[in-house]
Amino acid sequence: MAFLRLTDLPVAGKRVFIRADLNVPQDDTGNITEDTRIRASLPGIEYALKNGAVVMVTSHLGRPVEGKLEPGDSLAPIAKRLSEMLGRPVPLVPNWVDGGFKAAPGEVVMLENCRVNKGEKKNDEALARKMAALCDVYVNDAFGTAHRAEATTHGMARFAPVACAGPLMAAELDALGKALRNPARPLVAIVAGAKISTKLTILKSLAAKVDQLIVGGGIANTFMLAAGLPIGKSLAEPELVGEARAVMEIMKTRGAQVPLPTDVITANDLSVLARANRIAVAEVRPDDKILDIGPQTAVRLAALIAKAGTIVWNGPVGVFEFDQFSAGTRTIAQAIADSKAFSIAGGGDTLAAIAKFGIADRISYISTGGGAFLEFLEGRILPAVAVLEERAVPGSGFRVSG
Repeated sequence: MAFLRLTDLPVAGKRVFIRADLNVPQDDTGNITEDTRIRASLPGIEYALKNGAVVMVTSHLGRPVEGKLEPGDSLAPIAKRLSEMLGRPVPLVPNWVDGGFKAAPGEVVMLENCRVNKGEKKNDEALARKMAALCDVYVNDAFGTAHRAEATTHGMARFAPVACAGPLMAAELDALGKALRNPARPLVAIVAGAKISTKLTILKSLAAKVDQLIVGGGIANTFMLAAGLPIGKSLAEPELVGEARAVMEIMKTRGAQVPLPTDVITANDLSVLARANRIAVAEVRPDDKILDIGPQTAVRLAALIAKAGTIVWNGPVGVFEFDQFSAGTRTIAQAIADSKAFSIAGGGDTLAAIAKFGIADRISYISTGGGAFLEFLEGRILPAVAVLEERAVPGSGFRVSG
């Protein structure tokens, strides 16, 4: 992927517009409960400030109604927290689309919730042109919104004098490109979750690329059903057995495989007090629910992971939230952490598992992109990324004056 990077551009005296992802969780009184996304946005903001730019930062927050700013939709708490982190004032600017606000080189302002502007979500061209006129350099540092073509994620990048990726966006794209476009082999993907239907496109896309495709959770149950194995009352999608067989066939024709469990952990119900039973797959009874892979399977899959050159991880292989059904995911997580391979992990449940097992510092790259991460795995074109690539092509209108 070829795109311009903020950190390679001269920005002294330039008006730099940064589209960040500052959509952080808040409690009922508006207090920020977790500020990882704000911290992740600091490098781009600090780079622009230290290099003498006029810095404008905006983000979406929640799900506001366009044209109507409710108190709970305001970026005021975000501006306050960012001010604390930067150690300088961060004024909040409402109604900013038409300009009229002032900021000097080396100063930063927060532009109110961008999704309040009419036409933002529909990527309205007139709105995008107005906003693009506010800056000399447009910076997209919000990978989590890269799968959405909105005025501040796509339209502005078309019309701003210069369009580039911020440090967070660039790091995401570098990591994903390394993992999927030019991976060190063997390439091992772990895709797990409740439903195969939500990740069918991902599975098919990866089946054409990876050397080992490890499936887990309800997805694995559907694959087991496709292989003629008993799954009892386990969560599965029988109507998609044909799709699971198609994925296995794609892998088989490439000389690759989808290794299925040989032993599992079952229970009659899912609860904190549920008794976990380790049994061979062939012994699964009609009233059993498979809630984790067994230790024999976990060790076998860990051995495959140990040989990997690149690992992509999306989803826990069992109901790890309950300790008696967490051993499989723990073993997989530890194998990834111990591996010398380049590893990239993403998805909400995956991040929760990484936090539970304390291995964050041993994963090569943790994607916070959510939907954008999944769509990249599917092989889809991300609109916000595509436009940055287009603007980096010579003759596309890229200009940086001295």
